Amino acid sequence: QVLVVESGGGVVQAGGSLRLSCVVSDQSFRKKGIAWYRQAPGKEREPVPAIGWSGETTSYRDSVKGRFSISSDNAKNTVFLQISSLKFEDTAIYHCTRWYSDSPGGPPARYEPSQWGQGTQVTVSS
Repeated sequence: QVLVVESGGGVVQAGGSLRLSCVVSDQSFRKKGIAWYRQAPGKEREPVPAIGWSGETTSYRDSVKGRFSISSDNAKNTVFLQISSLKFEDTAIYHCTRWYSDSPGGPPARYEPSQWGQGTQVTVSS
């Protein structure tokens, strides 16, 4: 079962913007909250922000703070990740998945590989 489908990636010049989309096939899955992750070449996967059904979000890591913004359209079971002022280090595959945390509202703490989608590639060029 395909739970999430990510889209919106591409090749963008440094300083540009993108809006990534995550369409969630199962509303009950969406209601548990959705987290974005990214994995850059040669690096470990890292969480970007997460958003709950009511719009509550986690804090942003320092490397993306002020440039990344997560939002959602619950009527469309879609979560967005707006990325602006793109930097070379933002180059990565971006995935969305269920938000698992160790405490209510806490940052994404783990994921289930079986719940991953294909991801969407973001490449920042000069």
